[in-house]
Amino acid sequence: MKAMILAAGKGERLRPLTLHTPKPLVRAGGVPLIEYHIRALAGAGFTELVINHAWLGQQLETYLGNGARFGVRIAWSPESEPLETGGGIQHALPLLGAQPFVVVNGDIWCEFDFARLRAPAPGLAHLVLVDNPAHHPQGDFALVDGQVSDPLAPAPRLTYSGIAVLHPRLFEGCAPGAFKLAPLLRRAMAHGQVSGERFAGRWVDVGTHERLAEVETVLSERP
Repeated sequence: MKAMILAAGKGERLRPLTLHTPKPLVRAGGVPLIEYHIRALAGAGFTELVINHAWLGQQLETYLGNGARFGVRIAWSPESEPLETGGGIQHALPLLGAQPFVVVNGDIWCEFDFARLRAPAPGLAHLVLVDNPAHHPQGDFALVDGQVSDPLAPAPRLTYSGIAVLHPRLFEGCAPGAFKLAPLLRRAMAHGQVSGERFAGRWVDVGTHERLAEVETVLSERP
């Protein structure tokens, strides 16, 4: 089973750190954010990784290389311009193959055990959801009996963590170019094709200096 790390964002809210450094290489606890993912994926048995990039992407390739020093093999999916989440994944499908794969946002920090995602999941997608953070109180999707939905009526919602298992069939009919992932997920939800789970452990969407400082605090408290 392969895994893809999404690393093409510019990280504008983390300027000036990201003016000359791609967001996934911003450090927390002295370690680039993306390195935490690579080590966690490798520890969970994922040895075939795909990483996309756009803004300052060559720095990522220079730092990570082919992944050998982490015990993985990295295939690179460069984008001449950012393709957003959906477009970036579709662009990388030739590297990912015909089987379901894990996808993780490169700009989050978490203690999620990726080995939990190695078991086959039915449907077109399996989402990891978290409790709504202060900056996203309305949440994204509802989770009931292991099924994820986007109900029209107000309902308790959780936040999409940026971690999922996706099937390549989710992207059938999509034209090349930039597009978001969420509409594809909602279409699959309408057909009962999206399962999910709630992760109650530590998770931070590192989108601002304040949240980067939050990760630094968590890491400093580790034994």
